[in-house]
Amino acid sequence: MLEQIIEPTLLTQFKEALENSGNVVVTCHKSPDGDAAGSNLALKLILDKLGKKATVVTPDNVPEDMAFLPGYDNIVSFAKDPEMAAETINAADLICCLDFNGLSRLADMRELVASAKCNKLMVDHHINPEPICNPILSYPQMTSTCELLYRILVAIGYSDMIDLDVATCIYTGMMTDTGNFSYNSNHAELYIIVADLVRRGVDKDRIYKLTLGTSSEARMRLNCYAIAEKMRLFPSHKASLTILDKRDLRKFNYQVGDTEALANMPLAIPTVVWSVFFREERGFVKVSMRSEGDFHVNTLCAKYFNGGGHANAAGGEYHGPLRGAIDTFHQILRDLTENNVTI
Repeated sequence: MLEQIIEPTLLTQFKEALENSGNVVVTCHKSPDGDAAGSNLALKLILDKLGKKATVVTPDNVPEDMAFLPGYDNIVSFAKDPEMAAETINAADLICCLDFNGLSRLADMRELVASAKCNKLMVDHHINPEPICNPILSYPQMTSTCELLYRILVAIGYSDMIDLDVATCIYTGMMTDTGNFSYNSNHAELYIIVADLVRRGVDKDRIYKLTLGTSSEARMRLNCYAIAEKMRLFPSHKASLTILDKRDLRKFNYQVGDTEALANMPLAIPTVVWSVFFREERGFVKVSMRSEGDFHVNTLCAKYFNGGGHANAAGGEYHGPLRGAIDTFHQILRDLTENNVTI
């Protein structure tokens, strides 16, 4: 039996929102990861079982690593087909916002969702959600939005709807958002959920192989190059910084998802407690941070890079040139020293 963490009033509002809708859009943040894709597709499958018309609409393409997920082929990508995405969103009477806490995370799809007149609900596990939906089911203590969604579905009486397809989507999000349960995953109830999903038929070994356990040749070469040539260590702060600029990405034919593991890799070095990864994009720099123990990187991402996340796994963005992001990193090091922060 799981602890009842979610407020009953919010559960009632969530269930009523689903059951009183007819045409639903489920959406997530740009650059969807396993938790975003998994939670979106899981909820879409539940809505199908409720007899609703449901469509997953994402700001950009979901990585091909996730192509094994049930429903992947029916995802509408705003980046690929903006007209279809707009038509679908405008026809919805409910928009379910999963795995993001603010409209800025929708990138070019932001205004389209913001201007939609229909009801909106949020299910998310990131800190400081914006008041853009009602209800907002925000629980940062969860490992993933997929874990939160599982708990919601069970609490509102939808447990029997969690078939193998739904369970596969939920497990994928939980597993990928914890690095195969290697961080932000040290609580017993998580494994009660995992056990239940396996009982429902989930092949966890296959999912690992298809996501974290596989790589294209180009991705492998890009990651090896990044660690060998672009990683710097800062021993006095027990930190690492790895940078890939646009030239690097072009050289190795970068595809979405190719750098998902790069922020984690330096933590294998015993003297590194926190790791920062910068990926240069058009007009901004994508920031990913990982850490171990009691050194929390979500506060750093929130303060310096307009982001957030988990205590040990967070991200953000720097809107400006790569040089500015690097300068900000060095400012963080100076601030840690001036504030006598022990790492």
